[in-house]
Amino acid sequence: MLEEFEGTVLGHRDGHGFVQRDDGEADVYLPPNEMRAVLHKDRVKARVVRLDRRGRPEGRVVEIVERPEQPLIGRLLHEGGIWLVAPEDKRYGQDVLIPKGATGTAKTGQVVVVQLTEPPALYGQPVGRVTEVLGEIDDPGMEIEIAVRKYGVPHEFSEACLLEARALPDKVRAADKRNRVDLTDVPLVTIDGEDARDFDDAVYCEPMKIGRGRSAKNGWRLLVAIADVSAYVKTGSPIDIDAYDRATSVYFPRRVIPMLPEKLSNGLCSLNPEVERLCMVCDMVISAAGDIEAYQFYPAVMWSHARFTYTEVAAILANTRGPEAARRKERVQDLLNLADVYRALLGQRARRGAVDFETTETQIVCDDAGRIEKIVPRVRTEAHRLIEEAMLAANVCSADFIAQGKHPGLFRVHEGPTPEKKEILRNYLRAMGVGMSISDEPHPSEFQAIAEATKERPDAQQIHTMLLRSMQQAIYTPINSGHFGLAYEAYTHFTSPIRRYPDLLVHRVIKAILGKTRYQLPLLPTPGEAHAKLAKRLAARVKAPTARLAKPAGGTPKDIQGWEAAGLHCSANERRADEASRDVEAWLKCKYMREHLGEEYGGLVTAVTTFGIFVTLDAMYVEGLVHITELGGEYFKFDEARQELRGERTGIRYAIGSRVRVQVSRVDLDGRKIDFRLVRDGEELAARALRDKGIAPPSGVPLKASDKKRQSRSKARDADAKRAVSPVQALKAAVKTAAGKMRNKKKGPRA
Repeated sequence: MLEEFEGTVLGHRDGHGFVQRDDGEADVYLPPNEMRAVLHKDRVKARVVRLDRRGRPEGRVVEIVERPEQPLIGRLLHEGGIWLVAPEDKRYGQDVLIPKGATGTAKTGQVVVVQLTEPPALYGQPVGRVTEVLGEIDDPGMEIEIAVRKYGVPHEFSEACLLEARALPDKVRAADKRNRVDLTDVPLVTIDGEDARDFDDAVYCEPMKIGRGRSAKNGWRLLVAIADVSAYVKTGSPIDIDAYDRATSVYFPRRVIPMLPEKLSNGLCSLNPEVERLCMVCDMVISAAGDIEAYQFYPAVMWSHARFTYTEVAAILANTRGPEAARRKERVQDLLNLADVYRALLGQRARRGAVDFETTETQIVCDDAGRIEKIVPRVRTEAHRLIEEAMLAANVCSADFIAQGKHPGLFRVHEGPTPEKKEILRNYLRAMGVGMSISDEPHPSEFQAIAEATKERPDAQQIHTMLLRSMQQAIYTPINSGHFGLAYEAYTHFTSPIRRYPDLLVHRVIKAILGKTRYQLPLLPTPGEAHAKLAKRLAARVKAPTARLAKPAGGTPKDIQGWEAAGLHCSANERRADEASRDVEAWLKCKYMREHLGEEYGGLVTAVTTFGIFVTLDAMYVEGLVHITELGGEYFKFDEARQELRGERTGIRYAIGSRVRVQVSRVDLDGRKIDFRLVRDGEELAARALRDKGIAPPSGVPLKASDKKRQSRSKARDADAKRAVSPVQALKAAVKTAAGKMRNKKKGPRA
């Protein structure tokens, strides 16, 4: 008998699927006929029945172990007298049949939430009922309403949580200040983006002498004050339970789903200017070389002396005699001190060999109706990096404090590349003639050295992308294996407890160590069969570290098991938030690009696959696919070592970093996909593009007959692409056309 295993079904929009195994082994392919009786996210027991031509395992579902209660979201359709809902998430490969009396108040075309009443079977579609009407597909914010349900993001606080939040005070009370250091006279300030609403960190820096007498050396005292969320969110309280369930705030364009109720996130726990706030402080002594000579943690009460924006601080640091500096003259020296300690920390970062690649992040600017106005790059100024280095320093101290206190807690672990990724990277560097490689146990400095050595090459973008892709994702775990990318032996998250649950746990552990007590995790079930099952299932989604460096410090095996499950939960929900955010951004970009069908843009190849190249447009920072069939009339072969497609006849190559010119040819809103068509460069094609849009060429030469036909065809293509036609309507039209041709054929030529 073949060995059986458990796992989670991952559907694919093309009808097949995979079983993601709980034991961490390679995913098992499920052909379309196996997917008929199961749904995306089902928990199943399966077995491998054969290997395909490429040696990949193909499976058969033996038993459905568990079917999640998560509802489906889709559009209600009425076709041929039958009501059905087409799932918005195409990984659910089957439409859901809706009985006549189960549509509720929903109307045709509306987006609805469906609860299944009958599961799918080999010879029958799933059946369900409409439980909620979300509205029309073009309603403002509909993409967010869909995403939060599609990914199961908790978006409504429990009544008990809201009741507890309403009972909290509106300001810091005298009793709250007991046993806290009074820092209200220290000019701490916040530095955030223009659109920030919650402020969870404040900073202050002043020069100081380290040591005594002649041996004293110059340095700084750096204070990082973080909102003390743990003072208000008690372990096991209704607010705490809801916060743990969410694990993180989720950020969408124009909307945030916070981890904490607004009274805390924008009120009591937000370090707003000129009000008293409770905080936890990391008080550091930093040398001129950027080394942290000493640190201490303590609870305090603070008063934010100013709310700065990144733009404002960057302007002041660039010109201390400018208008921005004149408006904030009492704080200018403090900002200059912060800039000085930042440069010292930056120098230390370079010496320890931390990876520091500059990547372009984008920001979607929407109008009042939620439609994209433009997509612009986020400009990282010295002010951004100043705050980043201060936060990194506080996080490192937090990790060291927990490790020294021998108390279990969550570390932010980022491991180096896996053996497979190391081999792929070595082959790539060799194929590209870089002349440098990585060792068997690479240090981050090796990656940084390669980046520095190749930054002037024309293919630098391609090389740096491959360096980044060779690394693993960071996770939360009580097993400290260090942070590879930042080159830290121990690292954690301390600086954002308003929006990240791991940071709140770190605050509680630090307080426990300061009070010489132990912090217990009461939120998870008592370790046992249910607990082990939860950890096992979450581990299938987030790979645990190799633990080659250290075991968890302190705590019983049951305690450590609880911390491992908490880390897996927070890591998995961090991925969930990222996926939901990306889904909304992709939806908005697709909707935006529908208005630009047929237009041409320059772009950069950002990924290469066996089936084509992904291109990011220069002007819009939108990514789309140029399918391999659009690359030209020859056979293209994928070179895995070089990560490129090469034409066998012409030798033309498309690799990461290649510049191309493309035309927007198709937008699939449901699939969140944008297709491009490659455009050949040259003056003739540029003139033709102008003619196709009805614009006379610069020479003033009138349009040729062939150009007029081309222009007409181009307009017809654009009109067809913009006209939404359902598959049923398309089928009816095709049948009608075919029938008409048959009738004409029978009648014969007219007299």
